[in-house]
Amino acid sequence: MSVFLLGLVLLLLGYALYGRLVAQSVRPDPNRPTPAITLNDGVDYVPMPTWRVYLVQLLNIAGLGPVFGAIMGALWGPQVFLWIVFGCIFGGAVHDFLSGTMSVRNNGAGLPDLIGYYLGGAARHVATFVILLLMVLVGTVFVKGPAMLLVELLPAEKVIGWLGETGTQWLQSSFHGLSGWTWVVMIVIYAYYVLATLMPIDKIIGRFYPFFALALLIMVFGLGVALLVGKIPSPEFTLKNLHPNHLPAWPLIFITVSCGAVSGFHATQSPLMARCLKSEKHMRIVFYGAMIAEGIIALIWASAAQGFYHGTQGLADALKTAGGPGGVVHACCVSTMGIVGGALAILGVVVLPITSGDTAFRVARLMLADYFSVPQTQATNRYKLVLPLFAVSFALNFVNFDVIWRYFGWTNQTLAAVALWSGTVFLAKRGNWWIMAFVPAVFMTIMTTTYILVERIGLGLNPRIGTPIGILIGMTSAIAFLVLRPRLTRETDQPAIQPRPTEAERSADSVAC
Repeated sequence: MSVFLLGLVLLLLGYALYGRLVAQSVRPDPNRPTPAITLNDGVDYVPMPTWRVYLVQLLNIAGLGPVFGAIMGALWGPQVFLWIVFGCIFGGAVHDFLSGTMSVRNNGAGLPDLIGYYLGGAARHVATFVILLLMVLVGTVFVKGPAMLLVELLPAEKVIGWLGETGTQWLQSSFHGLSGWTWVVMIVIYAYYVLATLMPIDKIIGRFYPFFALALLIMVFGLGVALLVGKIPSPEFTLKNLHPNHLPAWPLIFITVSCGAVSGFHATQSPLMARCLKSEKHMRIVFYGAMIAEGIIALIWASAAQGFYHGTQGLADALKTAGGPGGVVHACCVSTMGIVGGALAILGVVVLPITSGDTAFRVARLMLADYFSVPQTQATNRYKLVLPLFAVSFALNFVNFDVIWRYFGWTNQTLAAVALWSGTVFLAKRGNWWIMAFVPAVFMTIMTTTYILVERIGLGLNPRIGTPIGILIGMTSAIAFLVLRPRLTRETDQPAIQPRPTEAERSADSVAC
C-alpha cells in the first residue's frame, strides 16, 4: 500500500473513530437551541443548511496553507506525512472542534472572549491584539498569493491585449516588485473582500462558497486520482531528512505545514460557523470533519509535489525555476489534468486563500466590535471598523512578503497552542476528557517556544540550548495545569459568556435610565 493511500485511510478512520470519541466528550444535545436560533440578527447570526455551513467552514480554514505549506513541507521528504496525518487527527481537528464547540456553548462568542473566560482577563487583552494582527496578516497574505496565481493563469497580454502595446507594457511594468497587472488583480480581490466583510454572511459568503467548493473538489479529485492510479508516483516512506538545504525538521516543519495539520487561524474561523449552525448534532461533521478534509488536501499536495518532481531535489529545483509554490501548482495541475482541467484545478487553489482572506477580515471586524461593544446591525458601524483594517492591510503590501510570512507562521501556531489550552480548561470543567486537548497543547507550547528561541526571527539560540529550554517551558505549563485542575469550578452546559447588547437594547436601556 502506498504511503499516500495509507495516509488517506488513516485520516478517514480518524474522523470515524477518534472524531466520534472527541464529539462524545462534549455531549452534543440536538434539542439545545444554538446561537443561530436564539440570537438570529440577520447579519452574523444566521441559521444556514448544514451542508452549506460545512462547505463555508472548509473554505474558511483552507487557505494557502494546505497547498503552499504542504509543498514547502514536502522538501523534508515523506516524514511530513506523519505530521499531516497524526497532527490533523489528534491536534488540528480537536483544536477546530473545541473552538467551534466552545463558541456554540457560549452564545457564539469569538476566540478572544473564549480565551479570556477560560484563561483569564489578561490573556483576553493580549489575545485580542495578537489575533487582530494575525487576521490582518492573513488577509494581506491571501490577497497577494491568489493574485500571483491568477496573473500566471491569465497573463496581461492575453487578457488585456485590446488596450494596445502601451497599455500592456504599463500593466507589465514593475511597482515595488509586482507588475501593474498584479496590482489590478489585487485591487479587485480587495474590493471583493470589502463586500464580503460588510454584507450579511448569507448574502455573499453563504451563497457563493458552494460554487467555489466545486472548483476545489475538481482540484482535489483530479490530483487524488492521479496519485491513486500511479500517474503521479507516490514517494516511498522514509524517516530520513531529505531537505536539499539540510534544514532541520524540528521545529521548522511544524511551522511550515500549519493548515493541513494544526493551525491557530482555524480557531478564529470556527466561531463564525458556530453562529450559523442549526443543531449541535452537526458539530462533528462541520468542525472536526472540515479539518480532516483539509488534511486530505495537504496530503495530496505533499505527495504530488514529491512524486511529480521525483524527489525533494527536483522539487527544490522547480521551486527556484518556476517562481515558488505557485509555479509548482500550475505545472502539476496542467500536466495531470490538461489545459482545461488544469485551469479549473488552479482556480480551485485560488479560491482557497480568497475564501479564507475574506473571513479573516470579517473576524477582525467582529473582534473589534466585541472588544469595543459596537453593535453590527447598522451598516455605518461596520464601515467604521472595516475601512481602517483594509488601509493597514494595503500598506503591508509594501513590506517584504517573506518577512510577513515568517512572522505569520509563528504567530499562527502560538495561537493554536493558546486555543488548545482554552479547550483543555473547557473540557476539564466538564469531566475527564481534558487529556484530548492537553497533550497537543503541551506539544504546541514546546514547539512554538523552541521555534522562537532558535530561529532568526527570535533569539537565534543554538538548537541544543533552545530545544531543552522549550521542553522545560512546555513541561512547566503542563505541571501548572495539573496543579490547578482540581481547583477549577465545575460547569454545566449553560452559556458562561453573555452576548453583547444590540443597538435596540442599548436604546431601551438609555430610555429606562
